[in-house]
Amino acid sequence: KAKMQHLTLLTLALTLIATICLAKSPYQSVLQHSRIRGRQHGPNVCAMQKIQGTDKKYFTNCKQWYHRKICGKPTVISYECCPGYEKLPGEKGCPAALPLVNIYNTLGVAGAATTKMYSERAQLREEIEGPGSFTFFAPSNQAWAALPNEILDALVSNVNIELLNALHYHMVNRRLTSEDLKHGSAFPSMYQDFNVHIHHYPNGIVTVNCARLVKTDQHATNGIVHVVDRVITAVTNDVHAFIDTDDDLETLRTAVAAAGLTQMLESDGHYTVFAPTNEAFEKIPPEMLNRILGDPVALKDLLNYHILKNMQCAESITSGTPLETLQGTVLEVGCDGADMTLNGKAIIQKKDQLGTNGVIHYINELLIPDSAKTLLELAQGSAVTTATKLFVDAGLSSHLSGSEALTILAPQNEAFKEGVTMTGELKKLLKNHILKEQLSSRSLYYGQELETLGGIKLRVFVYRNSLCIENSCIVAHDKTGRFGTMFTVDKVLTPPMGTIMDVLKADNRFSLLVGAIQTAGLTELMNQAGPYTVFAPTNDAFSALPKADLNKLMRNPQELASVLKYHMAKEILVSGGVGSHTRLKPLQGDKLELNMRNQTVYINKVPVVEADLMATNGVVHAVGAIIKPLRTNSVLETGVKCYDLCFVSDDLFQKVRKSLSSRTMTRVQ
Repeated sequence: KAKMQHLTLLTLALTLIATICLAKSPYQSVLQHSRIRGRQHGPNVCAMQKIQGTDKKYFTNCKQWYHRKICGKPTVISYECCPGYEKLPGEKGCPAALPLVNIYNTLGVAGAATTKMYSERAQLREEIEGPGSFTFFAPSNQAWAALPNEILDALVSNVNIELLNALHYHMVNRRLTSEDLKHGSAFPSMYQDFNVHIHHYPNGIVTVNCARLVKTDQHATNGIVHVVDRVITAVTNDVHAFIDTDDDLETLRTAVAAAGLTQMLESDGHYTVFAPTNEAFEKIPPEMLNRILGDPVALKDLLNYHILKNMQCAESITSGTPLETLQGTVLEVGCDGADMTLNGKAIIQKKDQLGTNGVIHYINELLIPDSAKTLLELAQGSAVTTATKLFVDAGLSSHLSGSEALTILAPQNEAFKEGVTMTGELKKLLKNHILKEQLSSRSLYYGQELETLGGIKLRVFVYRNSLCIENSCIVAHDKTGRFGTMFTVDKVLTPPMGTIMDVLKADNRFSLLVGAIQTAGLTELMNQAGPYTVFAPTNDAFSALPKADLNKLMRNPQELASVLKYHMAKEILVSGGVGSHTRLKPLQGDKLELNMRNQTVYINKVPVVEADLMATNGVVHAVGAIIKPLRTNSVLETGVKCYDLCFVSDDLFQKVRKSLSSRTMTRVQ
């Protein structure tokens, strides 16, 4: 019973701990990490990371602590009192809690002396010294200094109205700690109840109207102060209103209306819109732009690619983060110093134009998703430039630029020999790199047949770590365009040309092998449906055998057939399917060990001199030597063959002892 009570208490304790941990906000988690990093300097000391050359400081999370970088820039560590604490002369750390005073006096202590000064000039002092429970998002001294002169002049020239209204917009008529500032929440301000918009991000950054909270939870007798890094203004319009009224976004406005997205951008939500300016649209080739603008599906995909599902203020980004768009793919949103970046490029001209339902960042380059591109445009923007040029030179542009549902197999540049020139044979081959339907690599299966524009059928082979169409294996993620898909493959396709026997007969290197197959009575086998993989010894491989051994082998059809069948397996294995330790079961014998080293396939340590000669009933790999079982030792009297390691019974061991040399005996033991 006592044991059961102990287990019950332990379970309750663990549940309580888990609940506390799960309930902790991202900001509190980062603050706790900063406390841990600073505790060696005394109680209530927090480690802060400051970006070198700036005044920007951050509580540190684990990743930033070890990388010592924020927005790609190096940081220096400083140790400061955690929020709500102060130093005492002669004492280590920050042992004393800050004395509670009213909000007006707290502003001076918290580093918002300029806000304190303007509060007095706007005759707000009496209100924030008096009774109540307020939250003041107080701009820091640096925030006021960064305000454009014309805006600051307009405020201070009419302190009783404009300045007072601006300060009231920074206030909420209730106490809100950092724990109350939930992501996506909004609270009515003390200026005409216009909402202030809160976002609390997973990295611990908290913003109000996209202004970052740089000092939080400065408690006062009549409320709480959070110091923010900019002066915020009232938000009254939705994001579509920005697009509808800004002449720099005229082309975007037309596109949004044509795509039917107006209502969405006027609805409730928390969108992030990367708004391309007129200049961004003008950079796109007119033919491509007109095609997209005239295609509602492509246009909607293009615009949705510029809209994130969640609201991301610029200050929330401290490193590159993949974020999902309404189009379904992701954008890499990051930062480089003070610049916000998209997919690694600093193309954002204007940040944090806040609306009631999201935020707009102006960009000077149009982002075109794959789903809005033709096959030719997909290929031109990828690492298959040689193949792209050849497709065009072969007269296939109309297929790749049109609305046919197709899939192209685009070999990467390394697959082509230098100085490749267009020939009739190459044109025919390239036509067989275009499949007659739009496919996804995820839908392909072993043995599937795919018809090409050239009229032949290609087979699909699925291996543990590769997916191949004939000899060409897919080496990159699909690129899915408006009408077609591009598979980037590692090799130029070699379509099957006849049976295995036809392939061997057509190549002079295999004349001795062809004769051996005929002598061994295996011709019919090599013409059957299969499928087979044949490791075909070249004439040089046969010539390397001692002449007497070769003659003896050729005079014994049964033994010859056994040797040849050890070079054959009843499955298709192209070179792209060979891993570090691949095994095949030959038609006769124990096993074949394959591996890949320096782009060369080895079978039982014999290198393949040319791989992937495709046949309708299998594949041929040319080898420069006769393949033998690995490390075979014959025990003469018994016929036992020992491969890497051989276990024998005591009786058998005694029988063969006398026939083995002492050196061999030691090896067996």
